[in-house]
Amino acid sequence: MATDTTVTVTFVVYLLVLLAIGIAAWRRTRDLSDYILGGRKLGSWVTALSAGASDMSGWLLLGLPGFAYAAGLEAVWIAAGLLLGTYLNWRIVASRLRRQTEQHGNALTLPEFFEARFDDHSRLLRVIAAFFILLFFMFYTSSGLAAGGKLFNAVFDIPYATAVTVGALAVIGYTFLGGFFAVSWTDLVQGLLMALALVLVPAMAMVSLGGAGDALERLEAVNPHLLSFFTGSDGQPLTWIAIASLLGWGLGYFGQPHILARFMAIHSYKRLPRARRIAVSWTAITLCGALFAGLAGIGVMEPPLTGADSEKVFIYLINGLLHPVPAGICLAAILAAIMSTADSQLLVASAALTDDFYKGLFRKHASERELVWVGRGTVIGIALLALMFALDPQSKVLDLVAYAWAGFGAAFGPAIILALFWPRMTRNGALAGIVVGAATVISWERASGGIFELYELVPGFILSAAAIITVSLLDKR
Repeated sequence: MATDTTVTVTFVVYLLVLLAIGIAAWRRTRDLSDYILGGRKLGSWVTALSAGASDMSGWLLLGLPGFAYAAGLEAVWIAAGLLLGTYLNWRIVASRLRRQTEQHGNALTLPEFFEARFDDHSRLLRVIAAFFILLFFMFYTSSGLAAGGKLFNAVFDIPYATAVTVGALAVIGYTFLGGFFAVSWTDLVQGLLMALALVLVPAMAMVSLGGAGDALERLEAVNPHLLSFFTGSDGQPLTWIAIASLLGWGLGYFGQPHILARFMAIHSYKRLPRARRIAVSWTAITLCGALFAGLAGIGVMEPPLTGADSEKVFIYLINGLLHPVPAGICLAAILAAIMSTADSQLLVASAALTDDFYKGLFRKHASERELVWVGRGTVIGIALLALMFALDPQSKVLDLVAYAWAGFGAAFGPAIILALFWPRMTRNGALAGIVVGAATVISWERASGGIFELYELVPGFILSAAAIITVSLLDKR
């Protein structure tokens, strides 16, 4: 364990920097557009790293290294799916979404875009979409708070419930103050910090094992099955269901509201190609770093980690390999990963309640000042609800993320792609796709055995797309 004083000082300084950014952003937040979309003023670097940092979350430094630690090279499949999904999302969706959300009434949220795109005066599509955003963000935000609890518990040895609460208060602070400006600027800092940690820690772990060759020998001695792409840690061959499930994570990108919001917020669609190159490069570097960290941990950790504790492998590597000063910085990087996603999730959920429910249904002529304060209030309320889900110390970050990721990907991914590219798509088709995708994920996740071992995102995405196409073709133009 790194020196408590050094780590504490590092964390305090880091949190003060975030608070300062929140205060600076407070002064620039004048209306609801500023609070939930930054007034569409982001540059390429902020857009790219904010999208990446809000995407990966604590899962990147806890869940993925933990999975690689437990499963070995099997984890490469999930990383490959995520990298491909990142690239295709930037290539296919980003530019069209930026332009069409502005053309359709300067839509600030996905539900508002759907309503304007399909000229839905009933408000039903907007309300249903906002409902599922709130539902799945409860689990997604909970995963971030759970990851924060594991971090504070492991570093400072404080009770898990207290640790989760401390992490929640930190995120609420600057998100409440500065909204989208604060979230995006802090994501830029946090994204760079995450990349630094995911390069430094695996490199130090490899050095401690005597280099890549010795590390491979050590892994083979522990369990040779961990070095195969096509077998599990128990030596059994990976089935097509297992490989499709891992690769299928990449489908989730097309429907993640907190990532898509970055595309909508960039100053001009002309800046997106540069942002895409930055984002894809950052994602490749950090995914490789997370995989190497988990694999190196297999040879370093004595005694081996088991169960939910496997997700602490990155924390233990930092404590065991680094001097207290860089250790404090790398531990702060884990906090950065957690907060960079939790804040984005809180903000998008707040936007759904404020813009899609409060303004859309009840207070169409509310003042901008009133809407900003309603947004700030809902940040607190949503965070408290998510905190309730996160208080179970046995909850695994990867499991919580997997469920929410699937929910968003299946409910909104096909709807977004087809709404942007297929003029024949109708309001009823969009509504059918969102409901069928979400319902498939919810019901599929509860079943088990046989085909139901397939990650629920894959069937949810396919059935959602099929529902949109079928209903739209049967519907009136």
